[in-house]
Amino acid sequence: MKYFHLVWAALFRRKTRTFLTLASILAAFLLFGMLDGIRTTFAQLGQSADGAQRLQTTSRLSIVETLPISLESRIRRVDNIEEVTWANWFGGAYQNPRNQLFTFAVAPNYLDLYPEVDVEPAQLEAWKRTRDGILVGQQMMTRFGWKVGQRIPLQSTIFPNSDGTLNWSFEIVGVLRGKEGRSAGFTDALILMHYDYFEEATPYVDDTVGWYISRVSDVNRSDAAAKAIDALSANSPNETKTMNEQAAMAAQLNQMADIGLIVGSIMGAVFFTLLLLTGNTMAQAVRERTFELAVLKTIGFTSASVLGMVLAESILLVVLGGVLGLGLAAVLSPVVTAASNGVISLPAIGWQSWALGLGLMVVIGLLVGALPAMRAMRLNIVDALAGR
Repeated sequence: MKYFHLVWAALFRRKTRTFLTLASILAAFLLFGMLDGIRTTFAQLGQSADGAQRLQTTSRLSIVETLPISLESRIRRVDNIEEVTWANWFGGAYQNPRNQLFTFAVAPNYLDLYPEVDVEPAQLEAWKRTRDGILVGQQMMTRFGWKVGQRIPLQSTIFPNSDGTLNWSFEIVGVLRGKEGRSAGFTDALILMHYDYFEEATPYVDDTVGWYISRVSDVNRSDAAAKAIDALSANSPNETKTMNEQAAMAAQLNQMADIGLIVGSIMGAVFFTLLLLTGNTMAQAVRERTFELAVLKTIGFTSASVLGMVLAESILLVVLGGVLGLGLAAVLSPVVTAASNGVISLPAIGWQSWALGLGLMVVIGLLVGALPAMRAMRLNIVDALAGR
């Protein structure tokens, strides 16, 4: 840029004020980077090639309502369905009720529908042979320092066992990991137990399951398969709702909290405050340089040139702080994840977050610089030089 040296000099004319403003912008975009990464991760759940082949069938009334296990054989006969499995929520907690774990009681073929999840063949065979054996996600193993072969107590928040208490005991026989270094998604933080053992041990489950997972042969006809599955139980006490895995996960998350709304609300408040702060900084900077701007116009700078320099200064201020903030978020995300042993899992800052962040930086820079720039452009040389 032709006048970059002038813009740079004006930006750091008051170094203390500029650095404090940069620190505020950095903090805002550091928060944006971490929160937007989480939002993107939730938005992309189930969007993998494997996930696109899966349909989830739950009760139309509520996900907590169970379905008859007899429905499994009927789903298998639906056109385009090549495999069916089922699962039930267990609601486990470890040591402390606040240590809530994603624990599912699953059918023997559950992992057949999740090729992105890897279990060592010997461990998988051990799980099939062990009545009270469980498979635990790598993230969960790291979090609690568990080892294969260890017996652990879990407390169900819903289902008592055969002795009437909520206390259960399981043997860890295997570890769930993402295949070939890929992320296993939520499965990496799951605990899988045998449905048969679960059904035998609790009196509250009698030939019912929580939900079904189906794999389609042709993803282009998955909508028709979903409608056919729901038609099986239409006008019955067990009407179902079948969706692709992404839509099902989004619906379940929205029952707990609207992640997008929460993140958007937080960032809206942060950026509104940032607009006021940065706008005040730019207004003060231009007001202090009224005489200098008048001199620039006197020696031949056009009103458009003055407008452009003030806007460039505003955008440069926000971009500098924003890039530093997003860069820091990119560095801190894996550090926080590693330091917490997987308890806090922050995703990497992807190119979508960078693109959205840079766009926001430019827009915020234009907004906070617009009024000061217009004031500079309309500056009357005689009045400014006279101190009026």
